[in-house]
Amino acid sequence: MTALPAVSLVRRNDTHRLIPSRYTDASGASVLARIAEDGAHLTDIFDLDHATNDRLLAENELSPGIGVHELVFGLPYYRIVSAAFTHPHPLGSRFNGPDRAAWYAAFEVATAQAEVAFHKTVQLAEIGRYEDEVTFDDYLADFSATFHDLRDAPALADCLDPESYMASQTLAERLLQDGSLGIVYPTARRAGGTCLACFRPALVMNVRRGRTYRFRWTGLPTPRIEGAEASGRPM
Repeated sequence: MTALPAVSLVRRNDTHRLIPSRYTDASGASVLARIAEDGAHLTDIFDLDHATNDRLLAENELSPGIGVHELVFGLPYYRIVSAAFTHPHPLGSRFNGPDRAAWYAAFEVATAQAEVAFHKTVQLAEIGRYEDEVTFDDYLADFSATFHDLRDAPALADCLDPESYMASQTLAERLLQDGSLGIVYPTARRAGGTCLACFRPALVMNVRRGRTYRFRWTGLPTPRIEGAEASGRPM
């Protein structure tokens, strides 16, 4: 059996999670409500929203991966936090499978930019056209918790494979079952960058909205990033 990584106390303020601006309506209202011309069909619209929105399914104990007792409520941006755990990619991500996601964040804003630029570029490569413009809102959060640490774990190097999530998802599933709070790890997308994957919504503290960044792909696989504190250079 593969040895588990050691644990470290991670105390880090101002971590960065970039979320597409189209998902960050400050009011938290359903986007489906915007298509209702009057109140006549509002009930039907919200029934549809509840049936198709993974966050709302989890809040009603209908999610296979996470229960309502783990979600947070009544805090600033609590919907943003809950959505991070209840909307997994169909194939999973580095440290989660398709049933339950995690709060991924970077220690450095440049690392967060490199992560989202990489994944969006992969999507554009699939259609063979590097032409797009997307804005991302930076959500900052603070952490003070004991995470499993892959920053100095050569025996688990396959969990940081830039091309495959197979080993990392297997490790994450085991850690989650054993009660792990999350993983801190060196990113594969930017030399010297550090990321964390938090498994528990209650540990995502002091969430607030920061800068907005605009990513532009203009025929090349490396986007130009515009916005306050952005480097302005292609990555």
